[in-house]
Amino acid sequence: MIPTAPTAKLREDALRIFQAALAAVDPEEAVKRHLRRLRGGRLALDGDIWELDRFRRISVVGAGKATAPMAKAVEDLLGERIEGGTIVVKDGHGLPLQRIAVREAAHPVPDRRGERGTAEILERLSGCGPEDLVIVLVSGGASALLTAPVAGVSLEEKQATTRLLLACGATIHEMNTVRKHLSRAKGGGLARAAHPARLITLILSDVVGDDLDVIGSGPTVPDASRYEEAVAVFRRYRLWERIPESVRRHLTEGAQGNIPETPKPGDEIFAGSRTLIVGSCLQALEAALRAAETRGYRGLILSSKIEGEAREIARALVAVGKEALHSGNPLPPPACILAGGETTVTLRGEGRGGRNQELALAGAIALEGTARLLLLCAGTDGTDGPTDAAGAVADGGTVARAGKLGLDPRDFLERNDSYTFFDRLGELIRTGPTRTNVMDVYLLLVGGKDP
Repeated sequence: MIPTAPTAKLREDALRIFQAALAAVDPEEAVKRHLRRLRGGRLALDGDIWELDRFRRISVVGAGKATAPMAKAVEDLLGERIEGGTIVVKDGHGLPLQRIAVREAAHPVPDRRGERGTAEILERLSGCGPEDLVIVLVSGGASALLTAPVAGVSLEEKQATTRLLLACGATIHEMNTVRKHLSRAKGGGLARAAHPARLITLILSDVVGDDLDVIGSGPTVPDASRYEEAVAVFRRYRLWERIPESVRRHLTEGAQGNIPETPKPGDEIFAGSRTLIVGSCLQALEAALRAAETRGYRGLILSSKIEGEAREIARALVAVGKEALHSGNPLPPPACILAGGETTVTLRGEGRGGRNQELALAGAIALEGTARLLLLCAGTDGTDGPTDAAGAVADGGTVARAGKLGLDPRDFLERNDSYTFFDRLGELIRTGPTRTNVMDVYLLLVGGKDP
């Protein structure tokens, strides 16, 4: 018999395992694991020791969904030694801080508030000298929140460009290649603004592969991409003629060598810089694995580097689950198969949803009629696309339950309306802002046989 609701135990276990993943990448604790204040006025960053007395001023700046708790950790450690600072966070992701100003702004499409907050950061950095220390905090969302368009490109033109990239299915690597070449803050821009100050950059990674120049569009690290690659992104998705003329002109001038490139490896502005990733998707998956094993599941992490169209990834994950169910490979039930990463969605309709909800909806179709399998897909930041949900849960009975409500899952998938579908079924995952962000977690539970 097809269940009328997700198996209660599987659903409860999946949600608790996901919560364990979130707890493991709490930004405040992540910073405190790596950054410590020692006796004698010293600061330890893993193996490096910094003498605080040598610095005239210490400033804290940054951007991203998780930077408020990261900044709180730095305030707890350094207190009055912090001269001041500014961070830009997504709406609803702020926290009350004592010495660091918190500016909220829009995400994923930048807005005027993000532009003002970034201008405040650049103004602060412009006065830095060799006796200053700047601690830069970066997490997912920084690419949209750090908004400082290059000369000749307006905020409105940058917004239009961002919307086109979001809708075409471009990967985060492709999007950030473009962003770095349209910004004064990204692609090493903050490091250039702060030079010759000493820099410590603490990063919570939301990028497949943890590439430093891609996370938050690499505001304090060398940029490996070039103008020609940014042009190629628009041509690849047939957007070159649709982007604003000012953007085409700037990228063309850059590709022809008429505009200086972003700072590259070996540039002197990076000589006094130390960069460290304090949290990542793999850490979240490892914690989820431990939680699953505690609850009696055999566990396996497939990969923390999943990319591709959400619908295709859904079918692949479900295929792995079915194999485990029927043959015991890659491990026998009860099993928890974990993966993480960041998929893409090519918009075809006008519905509401996000990449995790779309993945779950495609997974529900692939799971139709299959007992003892449950799929959870959720963003660790608590938001999935322009919705109030982190993701959704699906099982072998999802399609049947939808049918009783007159809902056709294939129609909703075609219209990219996964949010409405799961909202009607009551299977959305709503966590509220988690103030962390290490990409997405995909969790497939394979239940054991009933006693």
